[in-house]
Amino acid sequence: MTQPARFPLPESLQTMRNYVDGQFVATGKTFDDVSPLDGCVLGQVHEADTALVDRAVQAARRALEGPWGRMGVQERARLLYRVADVIERRFDEFIAAEVADTGRPLAQARALDVYRGIANLRTFADLGKVAHGDSFETQLANGQELMNYTVRKPLGVIASICPWNLPLLSMTWKAGPALICGNTMVVKPSEETPASATLLAEAFDEAGVPPGVFNLVHGFGPGSAGEAMTRHPGVDAVTFTGESRTGAAIMKAVADGVKDISFELGGKNAAVVFADCDFEAAVEGIVKSSFTNSGQVCLCSERVYVERTIFERFVAALKARTEALKVGWPDEDGVFMGSLISHEHRDKVLSYYRLAVQEGATVVTGGGVPKFSDARDHGAFVQPTIWTGLPDTARCMREEVFGPVCHISPFDSEEEVIARVNDTDYGLAGCVWTTNLQRAHRVSRQFHTGIVWVNTWFSRDLRTPFGGSRLSGIGREGGRYSLDFYSETTNICLAL
Repeated sequence: MTQPARFPLPESLQTMRNYVDGQFVATGKTFDDVSPLDGCVLGQVHEADTALVDRAVQAARRALEGPWGRMGVQERARLLYRVADVIERRFDEFIAAEVADTGRPLAQARALDVYRGIANLRTFADLGKVAHGDSFETQLANGQELMNYTVRKPLGVIASICPWNLPLLSMTWKAGPALICGNTMVVKPSEETPASATLLAEAFDEAGVPPGVFNLVHGFGPGSAGEAMTRHPGVDAVTFTGESRTGAAIMKAVADGVKDISFELGGKNAAVVFADCDFEAAVEGIVKSSFTNSGQVCLCSERVYVERTIFERFVAALKARTEALKVGWPDEDGVFMGSLISHEHRDKVLSYYRLAVQEGATVVTGGGVPKFSDARDHGAFVQPTIWTGLPDTARCMREEVFGPVCHISPFDSEEEVIARVNDTDYGLAGCVWTTNLQRAHRVSRQFHTGIVWVNTWFSRDLRTPFGGSRLSGIGREGGRYSLDFYSETTNICLAL
């Protein structure tokens, strides 16, 4: 669209360049950054080609073998703190970039995205300073004494490919541990959300981080910067957050080089609501876990199982609460949901809305596109949607929609619901709502997922492990688990 966007990017981001070896680099090819709120063009993004990706990898290698590699952990931590300080000082610019690119409510972006970005850098800086190895004293049969101890070394040049749903949070979640461990990085944000990534590069530059430590390349996946990064022989490891099919393609690309990988992929997460739950808290919890960020969080609950004795009451209550949600501009009072990330993604979500009906679902509420009679009708909005009546074998019960939707099914016993929860190709997250502590522990430990929340959702301690299994990913991130991935551990055996 030609009219100005209601939520424009900061003026400095009208043109977004790559950041390589401490320099902002324009290229001969650009693409549009489009607002998901009203379809307006927000700015122009310079797409990196294979040659520029190679320059970024080479710069990262030089920094790894040069000043950054020789720098002590205390100095690296100091610089990460300075980056966090720059983000904090430019807080409103980062908020504007996140909201313009993602369409999410302003209040949610303020409460989560930028604060978590700052916390990620500071938390991992602190963890890196206190990380330690192991030591073992050994006495051989001949009386010889040995001392074994471990040391952490950088893994190398890290290729980091980040998602569009929580852009700044995801980038700093990877950059914090990777850099405190002494690695260098080439980062590619999603083509849908280039703005906060560009600001983050500015923050690294302003903080005085040496050239080549943090490199940013813009572009797409196959045939663009993403593929060039994963196939580059100078990359030592790849960390990726995104769709499971893309993760599988990256695995194939790095297989010949046997490179380390860390994947946080999709989910078809389940929430279980027992009859003894705090009913109002459970309803509110399912609203949040199904519809936050328009359902575009890998941790959202798309499958909800409710004990039969409260099933009809719960469906009615969730319907009423969902229909009361405000969908609209990010800065409207009380708004809970903004737009989806793009019209392309909206087409995908709407295809599942249609498929659910074809598969026999009852649409309790939603199932379409809201009408605003203003510029938002050019955006990528959909209605929050509740289904019932589908069998667990239906495609809409097995495939990740990644939109504001949940299906509610009744269940009769713990054994039954545990089996149904685990009948999936994914294994990322789950929720349990009950006031019975013994039941909470008994049920939670039987979920085949990386994380289980009890009577809450999305609560995180950055020191705890995060990740999934099967189609939901490989490895764990968070706290020392991130440090373990981004480090190469060497055992030194010393004869005494």
